[in-house]
Amino acid sequence: MTYVVVDACIRCKYMDCVEVCPVDCFYEGDNMLVINPNECIDCGVCEPECPAEAILPDTEGGLEKWLELNTTFSAQWPNITRKRDAPADADAHKGEDGKYDKYFSPDPGQGD
Repeated sequence: MTYVVVDACIRCKYMDCVEVCPVDCFYEGDNMLVINPNECIDCGVCEPECPAEAILPDTEGGLEKWLELNTTFSAQWPNITRKRDAPADADAHKGEDGKYDKYFSPDPGQGD
């Protein structure tokens, strides 16, 4: 099992999860984070830290798309190990539906 980041992270990117990850398995895109499933040790400390509730165990049904997205982009985006400020409009997008179709960007973030 591993944890995956889902569309609730898009345009929120709070990064509280990055700070608590003991194996630094988060990678930063332009407007969301992903977890490298090959590096995740399934400790679960990141899940309760996410204000957007965007981190879920891959054992929950219907997350195949997100596991694939996390796998793909964690190989392309830079590693992030230090929390930075969330985007200024993060709270405005928290809980918004349909964020993947509206806002997802395959562009990398800045990383560490």
